[in-house]
Amino acid sequence: MWAFIVAGLVLAAFVVPHLRLGMVNPLIDSPAAQYKALARTAPLLGTWLPHVGWGTPLAVVLAVAVVVWGTSLAARLPWRRLIVGSWLASAGWAMSLTLIDGWHRGFVGRLEGRRDYLFEVPRTMFGLVHGFAARIPANQPHSWNIQVAGHPPGALLTFVGLARVGLGGGAWASTFCVAVGSSAAMAVLICIRAVDSETMARRAAPFVVLAPTAIWIAVSADAYFAGIAAWGLTLLALAATRNTRFPTGASVGAGVLLGFCCYLNYGLVLMAIPALAVLVIARNPRPIIGAIGGAAAVAIVFTATGFWWFQGLSLLRQRYWAGVARDRPFAYWVWANLASLACAVGLAAATAQHRVFSWPAIRRRAGLNLLCIAFLVAVVAANLSGLSKAETERIWLPFAVWLVAAPALLPRRSHRVWLSVQGIGALVINSLILTAW
Repeated sequence: MWAFIVAGLVLAAFVVPHLRLGMVNPLIDSPAAQYKALARTAPLLGTWLPHVGWGTPLAVVLAVAVVVWGTSLAARLPWRRLIVGSWLASAGWAMSLTLIDGWHRGFVGRLEGRRDYLFEVPRTMFGLVHGFAARIPANQPHSWNIQVAGHPPGALLTFVGLARVGLGGGAWASTFCVAVGSSAAMAVLICIRAVDSETMARRAAPFVVLAPTAIWIAVSADAYFAGIAAWGLTLLALAATRNTRFPTGASVGAGVLLGFCCYLNYGLVLMAIPALAVLVIARNPRPIIGAIGGAAAVAIVFTATGFWWFQGLSLLRQRYWAGVARDRPFAYWVWANLASLACAVGLAAATAQHRVFSWPAIRRRAGLNLLCIAFLVAVVAANLSGLSKAETERIWLPFAVWLVAAPALLPRRSHRVWLSVQGIGALVINSLILTAW
């Protein structure tokens, strides 16, 4: 039943934008020409273009391998081999999917577009952090493009740093995003093992690998954000459950990574919700001291070098509401965002979310259940903020890479069926839509 509800939501989100209902539809007839064609595939951002590429057979082979052998390998591989193998398989899945679109159109070119980070790297002078906020408003000399202006300076600073050490260009940037973004698979499994059980982590592993989120891992900086956030939360979990020899160092490291996330993406302040859930599950509030200290150190560095986070957010809100937000009606996106998220996590993960609300599991503080609930709360908060209208298939990647573990809660006998659904869903989306990211 839940699968039909989710499928119905997704279908409605694709159909409704094309129903005129006797009036101009802003999703189709937007005066913003650059978004007009892309809006035709709402709730996802892209253009309809059925296609295959040399990544297609690679993706099919990998999907079949995970469906056939994934559950058995996850059950019997030594733990370290499992998590490293999950990282490599997740990276391979992401690469094979993006290569369906081709090397340049799919892998290299997207981060080099006029609306993305690499376009601004050559225009970036010294004093990037100090003068960053002044270039957020639009329609002035040297304004940042929409992608850079929409985020704090941490992301641009990262790509400038890569260019400074000789790793400039789309190929290196995309490789970096794949490596860091797909490493979230390792982080998620380690965290589930710490707050729940190794058995549950092993059950989740094939779903974490064969997730439709991989479509956007190789083509957007949000994959980088997701990886950093995942490792920050995992370090906090290891510190809280004392599954590390150095819990104090892990808590400080968690604070540094989670604090840095806030300077990669304004919306990642919502990682505080799952961080609190980790402490509740572990029944250990001590790591919060080290985590706050680590996060404060990051904030102090950025503030001292000239970027005031709240000023940046305020200027972004002004630019956003004066620009593209006007052409994205909240009445549609408030529910279509959830359909977009369902596409990103896959039908299996979206359907399994109802299982996380099992009252007996919540009463015993089952780790995976409470983690998923925390991320769902974060998604709802992001959705109601009005700052996430469209593009949530990539914007919410830091939340989605955790929600894809939910099918571990489904009956084990159904896992291969649901893994097939995940693989087919990702292949269909990637082969029918040329995504913008």
